[in-house]
Parts: sequence; structure tokens; C-alpha cells
Amino acid sequence: MQTKLVEIDLGERSYKIAIGANLLSFIGDFLPFDIEGKKIFLITDDNVEPYARALQKTLQQAGTQFCEVLVVPHGEKTKCYTRLQEVHDWMLEHNIHRNSVVFAVGGGVIGDLAGFAAATVLRGVPYVQIPTSLLAQVDSSVGGKTGINTKYGKNLVGNFYQPAAVIADMDVFKTLPTREVRAGYAEVVKYGLIDDLDFFEWLEINGSLVLDIDIQSISHAVEESCKAKAAIVEADEREHGKRALLNLGHTFGHALEAAAGYDGTLLHGEGVAIGTMMAFDLSVEMGLCPQADALRVREHFKAMGLPVHAGNIGLTASVDDLIATMQRDKKAVDNKMTFILVKAIGSAFVTQDVPEKMVRDILAHSLNERD
Repeated sequence: MQTKLVEIDLGERSYKIAIGANLLSFIGDFLPFDIEGKKIFLITDDNVEPYARALQKTLQQAGTQFCEVLVVPHGEKTKCYTRLQEVHDWMLEHNIHRNSVVFAVGGGVIGDLAGFAAATVLRGVPYVQIPTSLLAQVDSSVGGKTGINTKYGKNLVGNFYQPAAVIADMDVFKTLPTREVRAGYAEVVKYGLIDDLDFFEWLEINGSLVLDIDIQSISHAVEESCKAKAAIVEADEREHGKRALLNLGHTFGHALEAAAGYDGTLLHGEGVAIGTMMAFDLSVEMGLCPQADALRVREHFKAMGLPVHAGNIGLTASVDDLIATMQRDKKAVDNKMTFILVKAIGSAFVTQDVPEKMVRDILAHSLNERD
């Protein structure tokens, strides 16, 4: 297949996303610097270590001065202070310097952790995103958000730090578990729901092909998602306005993830799917969105095997606990929760003008429903 390039135009911080097959074997063709003589720090997890080891060999053959791999445990719990210190210590022990390059080889957790480590060691060294999950390729690897979780909630410590490049290799999907593909698909659908009805309609027809890893279909989904995110990031890099739309489903979803304990019970994309349905249901209850649109999205999520209610995963959290977490969300202002709601499929907007009782009712309904 032909390699596609999507550019993120941010002036001096601009970079390209390469989308195609077998890209890691020719990675030097897609980097904005020469590999020869570089010190390379590869960070990966124990699930996708083979990709990092294969990339290590490719980079070493290209003449790197230093190229080592740090393997950390997979899972959301890895995004923490303790693991960040481990990464920093490893870098410093091996004499990282400012023209060294960090490679994040993994899903969203690795991208966030490695990106934040790169942003903060020596006050910033370049890094490259090598996303190995659908979710990471269409969302977390693009746009420069990095960070870790705390006991108070998800992504509450971090910064904006753009990568030097993003390499989205379709070959990584060959070994990705079906549940992970489905979870990533929730983030793909998000772009259609925010402001692209045509893309959502394409997904209604082709979504099953995406989940079956049909290369043409999944590469098209990744390309369209990256183009959509690129346009939003270019307009609002630091999330002062429009970029908040990318958090459709996330205010609810992050609270659900925290309640689930980051133990694998609820994947991020699954939380986003449930949270997106809560956002649609809340929009319907407020008289903002036709009920038919909410039903259409719900049926599509169900057809793709995604959960649509918190009750589907047996979550036992209380509404009070979820509200408390949502009030600590990084989008909250003066203790007021920020929501991304919808007027229709393809028409999302940001608001804080939401009655808390309605939010509580939506949470209670989702916790109690099972279908």
C-alpha cells in the first residue's frame, strides 16, 4: 500500500504522521533527522517488546552510537510517578543528552509516559511516537499531550510536548487483540460524531472491515482520524477552545476508568464509548439532540461490540464518587464540570451549563443498565 503523510502544521513544532505498511523496516525514511551517530532510548512495554527489539536492530544497523530498550509493565498503572522516575533514572544513567532521541514504542500508556519523560529530562529532548494500537495511532500519539495519572484522577500531571514524528505502521495490527482494536475504534468513531457526519456514515458501512483489520479500510480510518485531529490541534494546540471537542465521552469515561481501578476491567476506549453514550443521552435529556441520533450511535457501538452502559462491565461505583472525580477533571473550571455535548451526529460543542441533577440521573441510569 502507498504510504500516506499527514502534516501537523505548528510552525517550528510541525511534524508528519506516516501511515502505511512495513514502515518500521524503513523508519529512517520518515524521520526528520539522521539516525547515524545518534543516542536512541527506546521505551516499550512487555506486550509489544518484540516490535521494539526489531526496531532496535534496524536502528543499530543504521549506525546509532547507542540504542537500548527499557521494558516496563503494560497497563494504565504504568502511568505513574514511580515509573516516570524509573525512566528518568535509566536515561540519566546512560548519559542522555539534548540531541539524543526517545522512541515511544507502544500504545497510549507508553506514548504518554515516554513523551512526558522526554519533555522533562534535561528540560526536553526530541521523541518519536511509534504507536502500536489503533487507539494510539488515531488519538494519543498525535497532538503532543503527555502525562501520568495520580490517585486523584487520570492525566492530571503532564504537559504539551510535540513529537518529532509519528510512525503509524499498519503491520502492528496483525497481533493486536480484538478487544484492543474495538477499544481503539471508539476513538475513530469520535471524529465522525464531533463534526463529520460523512465519516460516521462511512464507518456504519465499513466499521466491520476496520475491526477485521482490512488494511485498506483501517488505513483509511487512521488517515481520516489523523487529518481530523491535525486540523483541530493546528487551530488550538493547547486546548483553550476547540481542541476540547476531542474529549467527547472523556469527562464521563475518565471517571469510569478511575472507578474501575486501571486494572484492565475497563479499557480507555471502552470508557470513551460508554461516556460518549452518556454525553448523547444527556444531550437528549436537555433537549439539545434528537433521540434518534443517540439510538443510531448506540446501535452502531453495540454492532461493533463496544459497551454502551457502565452496567455492562459490572461497575459498582457510586454516583457521588463519579461526580467527585469528574469535578477534579483537568477540564473543570472553578469546580464546574466541563462537558462535550451534541446537537446532532457531527455537531458537538463545549459547555459547562449542565444541571448536576441531570448528570447524576444519567450516571445512575448507566450504572444500572445492562444490555
